[in-house]
Amino acid sequence: MRRMMIWLGWGLLALVLLVISGLLLADHLTPRTTGAPSTALPLQPAQTPIDRELGPYLAAHPGETAATLLPDGLDAFAARAASARLAGRSLDLQYYMWHDDLVGHLLAREVYAAAERGVRVRLLLDDINTKGLDPALLALDAHPNIEVRLYNPFRNRSGVWRLLEMVQRFFSVNHRMHNKAWIVDGRLAVVGGRNIGDEYFDASSRVNFRDLDMLLAGPAVADASGIFDAFWNSSAAVPIAALNPQTPQALHALAARLASESALPGARDYLRRVAASPSAQRLVNHELSVHWSASIVVASDPPLKFRSSDRQSWLQRRLIAHLDGAHREVLLISPYFVPGTNGTATLVGLAHADAQVGVITNSLAANDVPAVHSGYERYRRKLLHGGVELFEIRRNGPKPNQGLFGSSGASLHTKAFVIDGERGFVGSFNIDPRSANLNTEMGVLFADAGLAQDLRQEYLRLAAPALSYQVRRAPDGSLQWLDRSSQPPRVLGHEPDAGWWLRATTRVMSWLPIESQL
Repeated sequence: MRRMMIWLGWGLLALVLLVISGLLLADHLTPRTTGAPSTALPLQPAQTPIDRELGPYLAAHPGETAATLLPDGLDAFAARAASARLAGRSLDLQYYMWHDDLVGHLLAREVYAAAERGVRVRLLLDDINTKGLDPALLALDAHPNIEVRLYNPFRNRSGVWRLLEMVQRFFSVNHRMHNKAWIVDGRLAVVGGRNIGDEYFDASSRVNFRDLDMLLAGPAVADASGIFDAFWNSSAAVPIAALNPQTPQALHALAARLASESALPGARDYLRRVAASPSAQRLVNHELSVHWSASIVVASDPPLKFRSSDRQSWLQRRLIAHLDGAHREVLLISPYFVPGTNGTATLVGLAHADAQVGVITNSLAANDVPAVHSGYERYRRKLLHGGVELFEIRRNGPKPNQGLFGSSGASLHTKAFVIDGERGFVGSFNIDPRSANLNTEMGVLFADAGLAQDLRQEYLRLAAPALSYQVRRAPDGSLQWLDRSSQPPRVLGHEPDAGWWLRATTRVMSWLPIESQL
C-alpha cells in the first residue's frame, strides 16, 4: 500500500509539473505560424460564372444583400457543392470539423476539382478534431492551388505525445475556433451552424441533426471574407506543412480515392436524393426565394479571443445588445443551453416585462454532451418560474451510445434567435459559457422582417409536438414533460427517453463546479 501511495504521489507531482510548465511556457510550446499572409482576391465584374450570374441582381439592389435560410440538410449540401462547381476565383473555407465520411469526401472532391480548374483554395480547420486526418489534409495541401492551415494546432500529431501535450497545454488548447463559413469567389457565402459531416447533411443512417445555415450574396459576403482573412493571417493559424512532412505523391492517390468513392452505391444514392429534392433543385437552378436587405452583417469573435481582455469586440456583446432591445417576443434556439445567472435573469426580466420568451434546446436523451445538460438543469426551474417557455427536442433516431461527455445521438444543432419578429441571428454561437468565453464564434445578424418571419417559422416547426416536449411546472413545483404528440397529451414525470443511470449521473454532474467549461 505504501509503495502504491508513493507511486501515486509521484504521478500527481508529474501531472502538476506538466500543467505548470504549460502555464509558464505556453507561448513557446504553441506551434508558430509560418504561412505567408494572404487576403481575399479582389472582386471582378464578370471574371467568373458567379460574377456574371449575380451581377444583374446585385446591380438592381445596390447596397443590399440577398439572404435565405437553409434548414434542410440536402439543400445545405447542394448550396456548397453547386457553388464550388461554379467557383472560378477562390474558395475560402473555415470549419470546426470536417469529417472523414461520405459528405466530407464528396465536398473534398468538389474542392479538389475547383483547384484543378485553377481556383485558389484556402482551407482553415480547427485542429482539435483533425486527429488521423493529416495524410488527407497534407495530400490536399500538396496541390499548388490549395493551402491548409490549422487553428491552435498540436505540435505532436498523434499518439501518447499528443495526449501529453493536451494535458500540458490544457489552458491554451481549451480555446477553439468554432466558426463555420463557405465563401465562393467573394460573392457567395454559407454561414451558420453546420460542420462538414454526414449527420449535418441528412446523410447519416444513425442520426441527422436539425441545423441551420444562411446563404448570402452581396455586400455581407465581404464581412465573411474579412473575418476569414483575419483568422487566416493570425498567429493561431499554422500551415499544416509546417507541422508534418509533405507527401506530394499522396495527392494523386487521394484524388483517385475521392473519385472512386463518389461512384459507390452509397454516394450515388445520396446524390440522387439531393438531385430529387425540389428545394435543392430550385437552389441549383437559381430559383430560390431570397430576401434583399441592407441590414445584414456577418460578425465574429476576434481570432485571438483567448488573448484579448477587451470584451467589447466579442460577438457576445453584439448578441446581448440585440436582446436588450427586445419588447414583444424573444425566441431562442440553442442545442447547448447554459444561460448562467445573468442570462437567466435577463430572460426572466423580459418575461416579467410582458415579452413572450421561448427557448428550444435538446432533451437529455437528445443531447450529445450530457455534461452540458447538467448545466442547463440548474436554471430550468428558475426559467419556468419566471415565465420562460421551454421546449426540449426529442431524440432523433435510435437510442445513442451515450457517455457522460458525448455521443452521436444529438438531434438539434441549430443556433439562432429571432426578436420581435423584426431581427435575429443565425450562426455557431451556443448560449453557454464555452461560446461566450472560450471558443471563437461567428454568425449572421439581420434586421429584416421577411427573414425574421422565416426564422420564426423554423422555431415554431421545432417547437411543434412531433419534434419536442414542452417542459412545465407541476402544481407541487416539480417538473413535467408534456408529450403533445398524443391525444390527450401524455404527462411524464422525469426526463423522457433517458434511463435512470443517465438521469442520475447528469444530476450529480450538475453539482460539480464545471459550468465555466460547458
